[in-house]
Amino acid sequence: MRRVTALATAAATLATLGLTSLGLGPGGSVAPSAYAASVKQVRVSDGCVSSVPEPGESDAVEICYSLFRPAGATRKRPVPMIVHSHGWGGSRTTDAAAFDTFLDAGYGVLSFDQRGWGESGGHAHVENPAFEGHDVRRLVRLVSRLGWVQQDRPGDPRLGAIGGSYGGGYQLLGAFESLRTKGRPVFDALAPQITWNDLSTSLAPEGVVRTEWALLLAAASVPDDALPHNVYKALVEGAALGQWPDGSVPGTEDMVAFMKKNGPAWHVANGRRLDIPVLLGQGTTDGLFPLQEGLENWRTALTKRARRDSIFVGYNGGHVLPAVLPMGVSITSDPCSAELAGGDFEQLSLRFFDEQLRGRRTGLGGYGRLHIATPTDECITTRTERTNHRVDLGTVATSTAAGVPVGTLVAEGPIEVAGSAYLTADVTAAGVENRAFYGLAVGTSPLNARLVQNNVLPLRETLPVVGERRRIPLPAVGVRVPAGQNLYLLASPFSETFVGMSSRTPGAIVLEDTVLHLRRTGPGRA
Repeated sequence: MRRVTALATAAATLATLGLTSLGLGPGGSVAPSAYAASVKQVRVSDGCVSSVPEPGESDAVEICYSLFRPAGATRKRPVPMIVHSHGWGGSRTTDAAAFDTFLDAGYGVLSFDQRGWGESGGHAHVENPAFEGHDVRRLVRLVSRLGWVQQDRPGDPRLGAIGGSYGGGYQLLGAFESLRTKGRPVFDALAPQITWNDLSTSLAPEGVVRTEWALLLAAASVPDDALPHNVYKALVEGAALGQWPDGSVPGTEDMVAFMKKNGPAWHVANGRRLDIPVLLGQGTTDGLFPLQEGLENWRTALTKRARRDSIFVGYNGGHVLPAVLPMGVSITSDPCSAELAGGDFEQLSLRFFDEQLRGRRTGLGGYGRLHIATPTDECITTRTERTNHRVDLGTVATSTAAGVPVGTLVAEGPIEVAGSAYLTADVTAAGVENRAFYGLAVGTSPLNARLVQNNVLPLRETLPVVGERRRIPLPAVGVRVPAGQNLYLLASPFSETFVGMSSRTPGAIVLEDTVLHLRRTGPGRA
């Protein structure tokens, strides 16, 4: 029990850091004078709306909220509304001071407890359209009936949205759900941070569980009894069994089926794209929902027209645990928001909403571009995340189950890389459940090379293979390698993020005719 309690505490702390360590959302410090002004001018009210029952039950589930009405908002002078919600293990924000940036700018704010958390009832179905989708739609209907909120048409208020992690998931869910049910997204602009594209691929790429995060997410749900019991059981099973439960092992849960509809990937697979402006913020050093999850949302979840009116920002932060095996970097910074808006992501969000919800020209640039922070606190801007360069690496071999990381030289500095990356290679591996972990690293030699932004991804071969051609995803990165240092491909038999997920028997994985595909940027390359 002590172990579970400690994990729950750690998870709650990490959820908070994911939103506030960079000033990335409500919850940061506010000057006393700003707080005093807010409490005098803002009207705060609390309430709940009724939503769909839990499976097998008939009683409606109450979804509770706090509503903040800014000074001067009336029927004659209606204002746009910003919807906010919390990260996993959190609850809604009830303090007006936390939203001063938006309230002082004349926006209304509604912050709500998601299903299973805070004062809301039910269990967390992890942004499932059948449950949380209904919850968001009920809240939108509430806002559409407020006379002091600007309305584009009956039932369609002028809406923006903020929040990170789980608080980013509801935004994409809400926009896709209104598109699915009404043929148009009722939300007019979004600003989701450190959230996902596909839960199964982020929590368990190649079916290999991110053990530390699975345990933390499960433990964080214990105090509120937030998760359905079968899902809690499945997260623990995944960490214990070494693979994402898919129902193939008798007596285990099928998490692939449970998570199927819980992210933008499902909507995209069903032909839906969002045609609204989105300010996407993603953590480059995020070990739970890494940079590639955000790039997938940018590339697949938005129409081409929407991308022209959208901005992507990658910052150093997010869901971060120390990266020691293999060694990573430790940095928290947001140089791209500073470059674009002269401040943090919250200031960037305000200017974005002013332009997209109010049609005001603020001089904000960077639309239609990806802006990705480097580990050296610089900002790289590129038009696309797609690869444009290949490097022949020959043979890359690593032991499995035990051994040390092996570095293969990719290029000498200076070189600039930003975006997606992957390998193609002929794979040979003996035994069953062979696993190795790959990522890009920088150093003066393979011995001191550090992972660019902490992440690796697994190659998993469940059965013996000889010379089978494979496409092996690598973590997306943003990095400027200076002269005197080199870019390496790092291959490791283990990863602490995937602790306990290494090969089940010692051996080796050999990649032959290996080609690294990446995106080189810089002068003349973007």
